[in-house]
Amino acid sequence: MPVYDLHCHSTASDGVLTPRELVQRAAGQGVNILALTDHDDLCGLVEARATAEACGIELVSGVEVSITWRKATVHIVGLHFDPTDERLARGLDQNRTGRALRAERMAAELARLGIAGALEGAYAFAGNKDLIGRTHFARFLVQRGVVKDVKTVFKKYLVKGKPGYVDHEWASLADALAWIHAAGGQAVLAHPGRYHFGRERMRDLLKEFKELGGDAIEVVTGSHTADQVPVYADLAVEFDFLASVGSDFHAPGEGGRELGRLLPLPLRCRPVWEAW
Repeated sequence: MPVYDLHCHSTASDGVLTPRELVQRAAGQGVNILALTDHDDLCGLVEARATAEACGIELVSGVEVSITWRKATVHIVGLHFDPTDERLARGLDQNRTGRALRAERMAAELARLGIAGALEGAYAFAGNKDLIGRTHFARFLVQRGVVKDVKTVFKKYLVKGKPGYVDHEWASLADALAWIHAAGGQAVLAHPGRYHFGRERMRDLLKEFKELGGDAIEVVTGSHTADQVPVYADLAVEFDFLASVGSDFHAPGEGGRELGRLLPLPLRCRPVWEAW
């Protein structure tokens, strides 16, 4: 049975491996079909596709779009689209605007805590300067010795309500779905178990996502525990969504799961790739 991994990141956003290195690692881990889903940017796809062809695996066009839904940041993965589509390109460019200003505000908040040099430190970890984000700040804080690992940085500093967090207004849910669908792709709600919305708020999100034409949700992901997989499998069936799988790999040994090392997709789910 083919091994799918439909969510991962390279240096084109907040991963630490180049697209070439990432695809080579995926092939070495036995992945047969890989989607590179960098945040709000497609610049890694050409290199990734050439490497995939050389390694004998299939690369699926992917992207992870940040959106704001009821004042919370949510991620929508786009899969299997035309990467040359102009409407999608314009939308992603629009979403990238403002990242630099947010980074400056985050650095200022950290400076108030006595952590100097955070802006320069974060940029040193950003392979794509246009995609500066929280993970780059997290790696800087680990390097500085402020905390032991990236996961702890987020818990102490970089999630809503913590001192280094800065609100930002991303694209709307409707806009993100429109961009992905204009390019002929599928819109997938990424790692729903990460949002800690509670039962009713999650159901509200899934209902709105469905009404706007959302195609799938991630059921098996590096962010979901074994106990969460059947919960989101049931929701996928209830709302008639296709189901996706992805490690959300960013870096070797940096939380989450290794490329391709995923729990099985429950048999009651219809896989997202059945429509390809």
